[in-house]
Amino acid sequence: MSRATDKAYDAIRNAVLQGNFGVGLRLKENDLATTIGVSRTPVREALRRLNAEGLIEFKSNHRATVTQWTGENVDDLFQLRALLEGFATALAAERISDAKINELSALADKMEQTSAGKRPVNFDRLSQLNSEFHRIVMEAAGSKRLQTLMAGLIEMTIILRTYHRYSPSELARSFGHHRELIAAFLAHDSEWARSVMTSHILAARASYVRANNNRNSADPKPPQRKTRTR
Repeated sequence: MSRATDKAYDAIRNAVLQGNFGVGLRLKENDLATTIGVSRTPVREALRRLNAEGLIEFKSNHRATVTQWTGENVDDLFQLRALLEGFATALAAERISDAKINELSALADKMEQTSAGKRPVNFDRLSQLNSEFHRIVMEAAGSKRLQTLMAGLIEMTIILRTYHRYSPSELARSFGHHRELIAAFLAHDSEWARSVMTSHILAARASYVRANNNRNSADPKPPQRKTRTR
């Protein structure tokens, strides 16, 4: 892959993950090429690669857009992530070093400090720290194939901005899962670690569903047209 394609890929991917492009927004090759400082060809190649990873989708008219997830697709996403990341976490419990456990503990401290008594909560910072926590767990599993399979699933949940939807009690529950994961790692107990991570991901799914349901119920309904009686 050329340097220009790498540059386009990194720029577009980071913009998608940071929410700079709205879900369903059309990504125009000319505009992207001008912004990034490359020609259209590397942009086109970068979009194809991002399509293969699930971040970008092509409509029937070949227009590239940020992937739009339906409720059923989101449910599949969380179920797959719970299955695969649970397995990866079990491997990590057997292989993780004391140094990596200390890194996880430091990250857990930072996450709790970031939200302690803070209103509004800096969810962007929390998301960064949380991503780092899960990255260390994945690396500790020691499986490149699993990391490759998981990359797209984890990135999809970043796009969905699941952490931004958490209530204070859901945030506390998430932090509690992190602490219990660290305890399972210290014990090198693979089944304990797997069960906690699985619960952690499924709890995130429940938070996403709750927030979506609340948002949908809060949306104003269109006024009903009155029919005249004769």
